[in-house]
Parts: sequence; structure tokens; C-alpha cells
Amino acid sequence: MPVRHQLHCPRKEMCLPSPVLRRLALACLALASGGAALSGAEPRVFDAARYHLGTEGFPEWQEFVGKKPHGRMLEIRFDAQRNAAEQTLLLRQRDVKQGWQVQLNGRRLGSLVTQETPLVHALAVPPNALRDGSNTLAILPPTAVDDIVVGEFRLADAPLIATLTQATLQLAVTDADAQAGTPCRVTIVDAEGALAALRPGTTNQSELAARPGVLYSREGVVTVGLLPGAYTVFASRGFEFSVATQAVTLVAGQTQVVALAIRRVVSTPGWIAADTHIHTLTKSRHGDATEDERMLTIAGEGIELAVATDHNLHADYSEAAARTGLHSRFTPVPGNEVTTKSGHFNAFPIAPGSAPPDFTVTNWPALLDGIRATPGVQVITLNHPRDLHGGFVPLGPANFNPVSGGALRGQAFTFDGLEVVTSAAMQSDIMLLFRDWFALLNHGHRLTALGSSDTHDVSRFILGQARTYVQCADTNPASLDVAAACRSLREGRALVSFGLLANLRVNDRFGVGDLALRGQRGVTAVVTVLGPAWVRADRVELFANGVRVAEQSLAPVPDVVRARVVFKLPRLKHDAHLVAIASGPGVTAPFWETPRPYQPSSKDFNPRVLGATNPVWVDADDDGKFTSARRYAEQLVARHGTNPAKLFPALAGHDEAVAAQAASLCHAAGVDLRSVEAVRALRAGTRAAQRGWVSYAGTVP
Repeated sequence: MPVRHQLHCPRKEMCLPSPVLRRLALACLALASGGAALSGAEPRVFDAARYHLGTEGFPEWQEFVGKKPHGRMLEIRFDAQRNAAEQTLLLRQRDVKQGWQVQLNGRRLGSLVTQETPLVHALAVPPNALRDGSNTLAILPPTAVDDIVVGEFRLADAPLIATLTQATLQLAVTDADAQAGTPCRVTIVDAEGALAALRPGTTNQSELAARPGVLYSREGVVTVGLLPGAYTVFASRGFEFSVATQAVTLVAGQTQVVALAIRRVVSTPGWIAADTHIHTLTKSRHGDATEDERMLTIAGEGIELAVATDHNLHADYSEAAARTGLHSRFTPVPGNEVTTKSGHFNAFPIAPGSAPPDFTVTNWPALLDGIRATPGVQVITLNHPRDLHGGFVPLGPANFNPVSGGALRGQAFTFDGLEVVTSAAMQSDIMLLFRDWFALLNHGHRLTALGSSDTHDVSRFILGQARTYVQCADTNPASLDVAAACRSLREGRALVSFGLLANLRVNDRFGVGDLALRGQRGVTAVVTVLGPAWVRADRVELFANGVRVAEQSLAPVPDVVRARVVFKLPRLKHDAHLVAIASGPGVTAPFWETPRPYQPSSKDFNPRVLGATNPVWVDADDDGKFTSARRYAEQLVARHGTNPAKLFPALAGHDEAVAAQAASLCHAAGVDLRSVEAVRALRAGTRAAQRGWVSYAGTVP
């Protein structure tokens, strides 16, 4: 039966440019000619149940606590007839983190998709894989613990391509302001909210990257085959853009044309959107994003400075950006994730022809010296510092004191930036890495907080979901001043964005990275919070030396400017770094779902979005420089000694960060922090001194 084309545009006010219409028509014909003869029959449900598979007694998430899983594996017996031609297996899955194999009658059909988001997975059933009579479908587990939900199961009496092209959806996504096609992400979910099984109209990876329910388009022109049914379509382009949504009902043998428009709604003049941690399957050899597909995701998520950080080799995406026609959308930066047994470090930019640093070195001072000596390198970052890789956690308790910020094994903290949000490697406690960073700052290390994605995939982890806004001229994203951007990163002129964007101004003059004069009447800190309509903000907090000194709840507002909060602090007695953090509930929408923690420390999942600033350094003692909490503590100990009875009165004019550093110095000098004398002196101390001393004492045996 020939495919009938019914053109339907639910947004008639939009007028598509004729080149876009021509491309849609050609793509539709290509899809129709790809073997998409209609089977005319609904896929047969042979098991409608939803099965929880996992290891009894080891629930991965709170939703599975107290629930007995069906088992570690699943076997379903069903009746069928031998298939002389290819057929299609359709199944639903959710929360799949590890590799699960799918077998039919002992023959491997493939694997479940490693993705936590609910989706419909389609697998080809080869000729003669089915038998007359009883058949067995098996879902076989990985060795690692992984709770999943799988089912319903359907069988379509047609080849995979024909099954997924019974109906056709044609999309044209435009930038409403430019009145032209735009790079974008298209997300398609079915009536249950699951990412849809689909068949793209082209396999050209320079034009389209496709995964279940997700397509990244170079110019916003998408033709895709789907099963008949009801769907919701989302068009997006990362944090700065609006999201267009359209419900559609697709009928077998028909084509619908849908026009969607998005526009930039979060204005960031003078700031560029950077993802400083990006991988490809082509170079890193794991994940699923080829180099060409990666260019589509960079442009489709609105990243302007894209740093290539494939493992232990110098990667440069310039050729791929030109090859895919996306070189005008962003500036590629060559880099390397130096992946060692004692941590992962990104280095960029890198001069062409440079030899990679020796990644077998595990001594941090020597390793970082080697990375720094690589020609061209201007920025080094420590990546996902609380993740376990090869038995080593860079900021784990064996290597790092989380209160004093002190190294326990002689590490050199001579890198420039620290990832505090890594969207592909989230922490259960979203503030954990901020506390680590505060401790490092208090110890005297000048490290810039960064947000990045660390994505290896097209869709499972979204490129640029966590990103860093860098202070830099942004008029031409194709030719950004990389040296100026790197200088801003080193100087802390950067903002961390994970769904929100927060900025900080002190005494009407000083921004992030600045040394701010105290002001005779105290400190006025103004925090501005931005976000698109599809993200909420409910709280903003201000931290001085890592201690929360002010906070305010935020009411929902429809504006992009979610809040402008003024905090007035009393006159500071000593120098302190100020950091603002805005946060809100996580995003559940499928086009930007907040990811689950990578190595969870809790069975509870409480997703949050946030935007954080880097410090404004307040020079409260008016000596023209910033003095860290560590340096103040060293001065006090040098002047008063380590006797708590003499030290605590001297701590009266200082905050708990200084007290914690003083406790660490006393401990290093052999003082028993819990002695009778120390406890007696502690009781007479200020609240701030007590909190700082006790917090550090709690980290030592």
C-alpha cells in the first residue's frame, strides 16, 4: 500500500520558508521509500505487566525499599508462530543504569538502553527467531546492582523500519527572532510520558543525531517515523531558550507537519556559555556520541565555548564543526582529560602537535607540573572530585579534610578550577562539592568553581546541562577570544549554571572575581537570579567564608528575572569571600530531566537546580589584598600559641572558618582538641569559634 501524506500544521500563523518546506518534502519521500510498507496491524501485547528487577535486599532507590523484586532476571513464555521475515519487539523500560541483555529463545536480540528516563525500546526480531508454539523472552542482568522496571512487551508482525514508519512527523523548528531554522533538540514522548521509539528520516550524522525519543537537528528540520498514536513534542535549545510544546495524534499512513518556534529568553550579554568537559565515542571509545553527533548536541544546547576533553589524547573538534556546517555556532577549544589513577584533570587549550602529558604519573605535584608544561595549556581543572575511579577519590576522606581543606597525602592543589556541579556525575547531596570548595578557599587556594556536563552520550546525559558562564566578549560565538576566556576562568570571573543563573554585585561596584573594598557602613550584596519559564527557583542563599549568613525564600514569578535580592550585612571584622547560590526543585520534563546521582550515597533522590557565583573577595581589613581564613589562623597561632585558653579569646573577632583553621593548626602541633583544657576554653568562646573548632574536631580520630 502506498504511503498517503496528509499535511497538517497546527500553528497556521507560522509561515515556513520555502527551502524548509522543500527539505521536509524530500526527507518525507526518503523515509517513505526506505521500506516503510504498512503492516496495517497493531503490535500484539503478549505481556502487559510491569516487572521490577533487581537484587533482593539491596534496593537502589527509596521507591524500591521494602519491595521484593520479581527477581534478578526475567523470563516470559508466550505463544507465537515461526517468523519467516523480520518482526519487531517493543518494550517499555525505566531506570536502566547498567547493561541488561535481551534474549529470545536463547538468541541475543540486543540490550536495554542504558538510560534512566522511561522509554520505549524497539528491537529487530530476525527471521526464524520465533518458534511455532511456546517461546521464551529473557531479560538478563548485569553483575552490578541495578533496580529497573521493564514491561509491557509487544510484538509487531513487520520489520523494524516498517513498524517505526507507519506514521510520519515532520517538524520545522525556527528561532522566532531570527525567523530562520536553528540548531535544537526535539524530544518526543508518548501518551505515558515515555521517550518514543522512532526512526529518523536521515542517517546523516552531520544533520541529525537520533536516540529513543530525542533528535538533535542542525537546522531545525526533522522528519521522523513513529508508531501511530498520541505524542507530545518539545523543541528546546538549552538553558537560555524557551521551549515550544505541541500535542499531536499520528495516524497510520499519514504525515503531519508541525512548525515550532523558540527564542532566546535568558539574556547573557558579556558572558559566554561554556562546557569545559565533553567526550565523544570517536575519541574516548565509550559512550555513544560520534564526533559529528557531538557537534549537533553542542549547537543544539546553545554552548558557545566547547572544550574537547577526550581521555589521554589531544582532541580538537574544529574539523568536525566545519564538516557539519556548525562552525558559526560555537568556538571549539582543543583539550585533554588527563585520566590517571589518582584523579582526572582537564587541560586546555593545547597547541597543535603537542605531546600528551604522562598520565601514568600519580604524584600530584609532578603530574600537574607535567600538564602545565604542555604547550598552550592555560587552564587545568580537577574533575568530579568526589567520584570513585580506580579505587581513588580525589577529595575523599583518605586524601582531604573537608573542613580545613587540607591535603592529607601531600597533594598539590595547583590546578585552576574545580567542578562543583557535573551533570553526568551528580552527587546525592548537591551542596557537598560546594562545601569542599569553600574549605579549599578557606585554606587559601584560589580555585574557580565550574559547572560542566562530562557527557559521553547524545541523550542519556545532556551536554551543557551543567555549564559555566565565563565573562568574555560574546558578539561572535564562532571566534571567541579563547585566551580572554581562560583568563576570566583563572580569575574567577565565572558563574555556575545548572538550570538557574545567579550573579552577585557588592556595594554597587564589585562583581565576581573582584577584590571589594569593605565599605564603612557594611556590605550590601545584590543577587540577581535568572531562569527560563520551565525552571523554578525557590531559595537564594549568601555565604561568607562558606558559612551561610543570609537567605531568602523566593515566590514563583513568570519573569525571566526570578529574583533580585538585596542582603545587607553588618560591617565585616575581617576579610571574607562572598558566594551566592540560588536553587529550586529539579526539572521533571523529559527534554531536560534532572539526572540521578552517578554514585549515590543515599537511596533518596531529591533533584534540585541551582545557579552559583564565584567569590567576590571582600577586603575588610583595608590592606589592599585578600587574607584567607587559613592565613588569619596562622597569624593568631603565631601570636598566641596553641594553648586553647589563650587562643580562644583571640578568636572572638573571627568567624568559624578561621576557628576551624586554628583547630587544624593546633591539631597538627599535637594539641588534643577534646582535652579538658580545650573543652573548658571552648565553653568560654564565641558561638562562631565553638562551631569552627567542633566541626574540625569531628573530622579527626
